[in-house]
Amino acid sequence: MPPEKPSKTPRKKPLSQIRRQPVTRAEESTAPPPPATTKVGLKPAAGWNKRNFFTQVFLPTIFSRRTGAARPAIFDSLAEDDVCITWIGHASFLIRINGKNILIDPNWSKWLSVIKRIKHPGIELHDLPDIDLVLVTHAHFDHLDRRTLRSVAEEQPIIVPHGVGNLVHDLGFNEVHELAEWQSLRIFNTEITLTPCHHWGARVLYDSHRGFGGFHIRSGSRTVFHCGDSAYFPGFCEIGNKLETDIALLPIGAYDAPSGREVHMNPEQAVQTFLDIKARTFIPMHYGTFRLTYEPVHEPLERLARKAAEANIADKLAVLEEGVPAVFRNPSA
Repeated sequence: MPPEKPSKTPRKKPLSQIRRQPVTRAEESTAPPPPATTKVGLKPAAGWNKRNFFTQVFLPTIFSRRTGAARPAIFDSLAEDDVCITWIGHASFLIRINGKNILIDPNWSKWLSVIKRIKHPGIELHDLPDIDLVLVTHAHFDHLDRRTLRSVAEEQPIIVPHGVGNLVHDLGFNEVHELAEWQSLRIFNTEITLTPCHHWGARVLYDSHRGFGGFHIRSGSRTVFHCGDSAYFPGFCEIGNKLETDIALLPIGAYDAPSGREVHMNPEQAVQTFLDIKARTFIPMHYGTFRLTYEPVHEPLERLARKAAEANIADKLAVLEEGVPAVFRNPSA
């Protein structure tokens, strides 16, 4: 009888250093007001318990079949200043820009604890190209998925809002950069700015100190804005005045929350956000992947199409299919 092979224990990844951007006196004097006014409260709205999320949404979702399928991974070469965007599903995107691959809010999990993913990711995790940089907008489980992050971590940097670094520093990234609102970091000739939003950042009830926001990406002459999670708020006008945006990735779903709180913008508010930030192209996200709220799965896109037509921006909408890369040429070329 051959001797038993010694069991292999997985090598524990070293902790990454968490780097926080210093705030200079000049930044303090020109900084916008503190972010307290952008945080959504946790108190449910009146009448929230008149509906039953468990029977109306949760149970039917559990017994439904997942739709969609992973697409073949095709990543053609790009001309200078072209941007290629692949929607993975929910708020997860692969951005290819000026020779770099940036992954935002990657989530390949089939479950969020007990919440079922209703549509398969657009591409397989192992088919991703080499990832140069990872961005995570906030600590909620549908945006910060530790299992996925551990799989993509290959000694590259990750950028998160302030207070989120200790959730990702043990996953295999070589550096963890924390940003506060309106702080920027230049990395790989790309400038990343954390923008404010109207949401909250706690992963569990007792860690409300964690930050949250969106990411504005500038590389060469091109810019991409990933809103993160947000309800509508006047701060989008400030973002539009401070930062130029070519392509805006804006959430349109999860607006009819079980708690009755206004925590995500609806499609009509997303159109107003697009106008506020003065972007050129609107890519909708945060719908059709996880059934988090009461609205029917088909409703967000239908409402978005109607409102976009009313606002005369239908030609600026780019509705992506999961896993299908979309190339956006440099408009000034």
